[in-house]
Amino acid sequence: MPGSEKAINEFKKKRMGSFNWSGFRTLYEKEVRRYCKVFGQTVGAPVITTLMFMMIFTLALGGNDRYIGDIPYSVFLAPGLIIMSILQNSFANTASSIIGSKMQGNIVDILLAPLGAKEISLAYALGGITRGVMVGFFVLISMSIMTDLSFTHIWAILYFSVSGAMMLSLLGIMTGIWGQRFDQTSAISNFVIMPLSFLSGTFYSIERLSGIWYNISQVNPFFYLIDGFRYGFTGRAEADPMIGVCYILAINIVLWISCYKMFKSGYKLRA
Repeated sequence: MPGSEKAINEFKKKRMGSFNWSGFRTLYEKEVRRYCKVFGQTVGAPVITTLMFMMIFTLALGGNDRYIGDIPYSVFLAPGLIIMSILQNSFANTASSIIGSKMQGNIVDILLAPLGAKEISLAYALGGITRGVMVGFFVLISMSIMTDLSFTHIWAILYFSVSGAMMLSLLGIMTGIWGQRFDQTSAISNFVIMPLSFLSGTFYSIERLSGIWYNISQVNPFFYLIDGFRYGFTGRAEADPMIGVCYILAINIVLWISCYKMFKSGYKLRA
């Protein structure tokens, strides 16, 4: 009955407050433990794949003798590969977790728990951020052995890594809610995430582009993430880092509101 349901909601608020910290922490820990159980697959494999990219471009193609401006190509390339691994794994974590729960039918356990849309959205997003940053950390340690990286602007490294991981985590949440099968999430990853990350200055300077391709890169959020993250190491940026800060912040706000409303309404989550 409507009256009893209202009374139950008021009781929950009194017991747990407006934000259920205990439930949020439990869901977040569940997400972290889920991928830590297969650490080699979720963290180890992406690190090895990223290092293979680095080896191919710096060794097989003579990257140690190439320069982008006055920056050695290996130093230019490493930050791009690090942030790319963060973005891809943040997306993969939330998208696979939600769609897996939907296919197994246990997403209903989370929806019936005393958790609001805020707690669920934040727990899933932080789970993806944690995995992305964890992969990025191990890639960074490995890259430091292969090339000479310096930390020029720590704030830029932290901001663009965490905000980028958040952006892809939120996008992964939306993809997981929208999708019905794993091949749909793979399609988003292969035909949207991968091209946008590869065509955003990861392997080259966008100053080499001309015409429409240069204009397209100016609205690609992946370019600002990669360029801002690289700025943290090299001190050089192809765009104003503060434009990237504001642009990514605005995108994250829009994505957060979208995820919140999808969980709030139960879009494609309730039978």
